[in-house]
Amino acid sequence: MTQETEIGLGKSGRLCYSLDDVAIVPSRRTRDPGDVSTAWQVDAYEFDIPVIGAPMDSVMSPATVIELGRLGGLGVLDLEGLWTRYDDPEPLLAEIAKAPQEQSTARMQELYKAPIRADLITRRLHEIRDAGVTVAGALTPQRTQEFYSTVLEAGVDLFVIRGTAVSAEHVSRSHEPLNLKKFIYELDVPVIVGGAATYQAALHLMRTGAAGVLVGIGGGAVSTMRTTIGMHAPMATAIADVAAARRDYMDESGGRYVHVIADGGTGVSGNFVKAFALGADAVMLSAPLARASEAPGRGELWGAEAHHAELPRGRRFHVGTVGDMRRILFGPSHQADGTVNFIGALRRAMASTGYLDVKEFQRCGVVVTPYESL
Repeated sequence: MTQETEIGLGKSGRLCYSLDDVAIVPSRRTRDPGDVSTAWQVDAYEFDIPVIGAPMDSVMSPATVIELGRLGGLGVLDLEGLWTRYDDPEPLLAEIAKAPQEQSTARMQELYKAPIRADLITRRLHEIRDAGVTVAGALTPQRTQEFYSTVLEAGVDLFVIRGTAVSAEHVSRSHEPLNLKKFIYELDVPVIVGGAATYQAALHLMRTGAAGVLVGIGGGAVSTMRTTIGMHAPMATAIADVAAARRDYMDESGGRYVHVIADGGTGVSGNFVKAFALGADAVMLSAPLARASEAPGRGELWGAEAHHAELPRGRRFHVGTVGDMRRILFGPSHQADGTVNFIGALRRAMASTGYLDVKEFQRCGVVVTPYESL
């Protein structure tokens, strides 16, 4: 049952909730945190923690992709970022991080005008492969047809198609759009695709054969989509809706399971944990990993939307530095602000509610508790 609110005589809207609006409730059983499992598996690839590093230049470099892989997660490199446009992007990343706020967008637009180079895509992916971790790279739908053969030849284990809002039925008068179903069917590697924020959009993406669906539109710290184009999808409702699509698609397909991956709104460990309770199998982290001392953004966070040539829908955002990546994921934490020890928080919440693994934890009880009512 959904709640519709009348906006005016000619329009009503559904009442939706952000992750801040919900809370987990304990059950009758508890466990020791050391007894729970945070393992996650997509296709043949197994991970110790259900964490994906967001493909953003300020978060994932080849070095941080490798580090996250060694820590048990999955790093995804942005194959349209500075790492595939310049031989040595480090000075440029430092320049973006230090630029005055009012000049940062224009400078990013200028730097990201440089062409994407196929040889650099190959070089970066080989560097990750040589380190012995799972190799994953991301392209937008607009660039996928141009560079996917290069990506596959370089050797990826997982391919991510990530955009602001990705649909299975893109329509264009100017060019032949990417046929997701045909494209995924012909690939030999699992594909994770998104973002989606509604039941119907996610169900259609699942029917294309995707291994996972990214959930989220305009919900991250760097997004200005609500201001620029009026688009926003509260994450708690979006995750629960896409989880429902996963359930129904399993029935429809005879048991095929598609992973739900929350992408946005999980900047603190409490929201990270709640994403799983609402139905996520894994979470794509940006701001938390951007706070790592190894992060290429040097305490600043930005994504592809921030340097769009015609209509930027994001910004550079200061997140600061709180510790190295290992400490951010596994602790110890010396402050109670939810920025450190994300996996410890997940283990503690699972133990406090009595669940052994992440899949079980998706059944956890939740309540709606908007902060203004506390």
